[in-house]
Amino acid sequence: MSNDKIVLVAGATGGVGQLVVANLLEKGLRVRALTRSAAKAQNMFNDKVEIVVGDIRDAATLPKATQDITHIICASGTTAFPSERWEFEQNPNLFEWVPIFLDPKSSIAKAKNSPEKADAQGVINLIAAAPQNLQRFVFISSAGVLRKDAFPYNILNAFGGLNAKQKGEEALVTSGLPYTIIRPGQLIDGPYTSYDLNTLIKAKTDAKLDVVLGTGDKLSGQTSRIDIAAACVESIFYSNTSGLAFEIINKGTRPPVIDWEKLFKSVDG
Repeated sequence: MSNDKIVLVAGATGGVGQLVVANLLEKGLRVRALTRSAAKAQNMFNDKVEIVVGDIRDAATLPKATQDITHIICASGTTAFPSERWEFEQNPNLFEWVPIFLDPKSSIAKAKNSPEKADAQGVINLIAAAPQNLQRFVFISSAGVLRKDAFPYNILNAFGGLNAKQKGEEALVTSGLPYTIIRPGQLIDGPYTSYDLNTLIKAKTDAKLDVVLGTGDKLSGQTSRIDIAAACVESIFYSNTSGLAFEIINKGTRPPVIDWEKLFKSVDG
């Protein structure tokens, strides 16, 4: 892959997205960061990336972001449970949170950045804006999308987070675009949002555990944000990851170097 490729990173300044950007830059690839805050991206990436202001929830902002790109890595998302990141019209006070948790539908209706709007409709918008000659669309989904009725995923899906991720997956699979779907477990390591680009490039996982991949949504465990970002970037270098959905967790003794080629071959069917 040469540096004439342009990789659009949605959610570029988020906990995983910023690490994705750092990985891409370390490999010498051109990066276009899709962000709602140009100042935040500028401060984080130090003129190393092309910055485009946009919002995947607003389809009208996406054509400029997706023009001439060759790859998309979608690292955007919101929290599984109501939080300030849901962007309520007015942030609830302590007592107002109680009915929100008791009535999930009301909380979703009052939020601008609920799972349905960010992880479902936002991803659908980004898919629709992607060039037809896109070489790969990498989507970070979640473990549990195929077992939402089982504990603890039934709890995590109380506000529709896994439902929304699954809608994003389904839209991508039926889009006709070449795709890779990555389903991490509980996120660990970071986020590193207060650090600069050099720190991000040098970030090492504190988990000190090996990377394990699986298919069929059967793996459970924790996943390092650092390893998720690496999996996103490494996957675009291997043709056998196209059309593949896989889970990623950390488990076992970590080797000196992660052999991504071997890992991808273990799950490519």
